[in-house]
Amino acid sequence: MNDRADSEAATAGGGIRRRGLRDMVYDSIFRQLLSGAVPPGTRLRAESIAKELEVSPTPVREALVQLERTGLVTREARKGYRVAPPLQASQMEQLFDARIMLETTAARLAASASDRLLVELEAAEDVHRRAGEALIAGRAAGSLDIELAAEYLAADTAFHEVIFRGCGNDYLLEMSENLAAQIHRMRQIVLREVSDVKESIIEHEAIVQAFASGDPDAPEAAMRAHVEQVRQRERSPSFARTPE
Repeated sequence: MNDRADSEAATAGGGIRRRGLRDMVYDSIFRQLLSGAVPPGTRLRAESIAKELEVSPTPVREALVQLERTGLVTREARKGYRVAPPLQASQMEQLFDARIMLETTAARLAASASDRLLVELEAAEDVHRRAGEALIAGRAAGSLDIELAAEYLAADTAFHEVIFRGCGNDYLLEMSENLAAQIHRMRQIVLREVSDVKESIIEHEAIVQAFASGDPDAPEAAMRAHVEQVRQRERSPSFARTPE
């Protein structure tokens, strides 16, 4: 390998290490936000977080930029980052309306996809179910395991992403990724309500069965039922919310 190639390899290796550190910092802050340990409106100072995590401020700032895209963090000009406030009831309703429009359309378009999509969906459903069962077991034992919660939320997102990727419409996929920022804010509630996890497991199974049925209308109907049922659970007085 010549000197130029050696230099390029070293630069690439440094970039990988930097991304790895940024990702670890991101995961650490993300889990704190999911747990509700940091109240809404709290200012997030890169220097303080860096000192706590024993890293330089640079990967913290990069992680905060990423977190802003999730909707869990907001940025104010000349004031820095703060923990985002919970979604209000009117925002939740608009979010569910948008979800229904996007997700039912994606399910309808993906209904005629290849058998490979069904295999991927079954695998994603299995991961979601096992992650949900682990979270439920942890809550039953009286603990709130942020790692389990994060794994469950990632599995839930991955299940829906299979359908968006399989629908054959790049614009729908892009819109779903943009909407995911607000869905992250809504999903913080899942840490405080186990029944939603149980119901979601059942509903995801129904979606898989709808795709396997061969009925071209079944996936759209199953997806609509799932999103509407999540909406109804969110409206229920017994469904614990993050503090307003």
